[in-house]
Amino acid sequence: MSNPHKAGFVSIVGRPNVGKSSLMNKLVGENLSIITSKAQTTRHRIMGILNGDDFQIVYSDTPGILEPKYELQEAMMGFVKVSLDDADLILLIVELGEKYDEVSFALLKNIQTPIVLVINKIDLAIGSQVKDKVDYWKELIPTKEIITVSALAGTNVDGLLDTIKKHLPEHPPYYPKDDLTDRSERFFAAEIIREKIFLNYSQEIPYSSEVGIDTFKDEEDIIRIRAIIYVERDSQKGILIGKGGSSLKKVGTEARESMESFFGKKVFLETHVKVADNWRKQKLKLQQFGYLG
Repeated sequence: MSNPHKAGFVSIVGRPNVGKSSLMNKLVGENLSIITSKAQTTRHRIMGILNGDDFQIVYSDTPGILEPKYELQEAMMGFVKVSLDDADLILLIVELGEKYDEVSFALLKNIQTPIVLVINKIDLAIGSQVKDKVDYWKELIPTKEIITVSALAGTNVDGLLDTIKKHLPEHPPYYPKDDLTDRSERFFAAEIIREKIFLNYSQEIPYSSEVGIDTFKDEEDIIRIRAIIYVERDSQKGILIGKGGSSLKKVGTEARESMESFFGKKVFLETHVKVADNWRKQKLKLQQFGYLG
């Protein structure tokens, strides 16, 4: 007798920078979510699909939970709420040194969906810290299980996968078995450029930038991409381009190399910078950039 097929939606939630994207990439085995050391790198809900003979797990990597201060952050929190509504199982990620606070975890207050609490970054633990943290969280959040992992080192990710499978409902697959994500290649091209902006600039530039893919032509032996990087002010445009275009060129080169390894094909990438005044605070612009329905 073969095992019954299990399938479900698993939402990965937590505060900014606790390692949600790293964990999803490890679980799916592909770098679908961009990862940098800056908070709020993830802006969208990104689905990664893991298939096995008798299971399909549809993971949602979500923006870090925060108190929204402007329209873009409102939209980001909207993605978190939707993913919680859809979920068959919630993976609540906390990092080793994190403490409970009412505001961050208010979203989970009245949720009936089972929660597995994942304590990440155990590679940094000292002495009995891991056991102490498990005891600490047990008292605070009603969970099905508490699992300790290191997304960075890959410690106990297999154990987490077994736990997830155990809590999934019996259901046929939701997506074709060879699908890896619900997102388009254009989306990943834009995300790769955004990742390089986060890695190459400091202060407000990464947060004020958005990337649009103007054209994406997949030809036989090359992909031709024309991307527009939007910033909020003229002064930011100057910083982004850099002296004689040097900074933008570096971002373009790094993005092209990452795209070639992601798409498995040669890429020709053209980048332009435009100003979209205060786009993070304007509903119409956020709609244009795919943050609002």
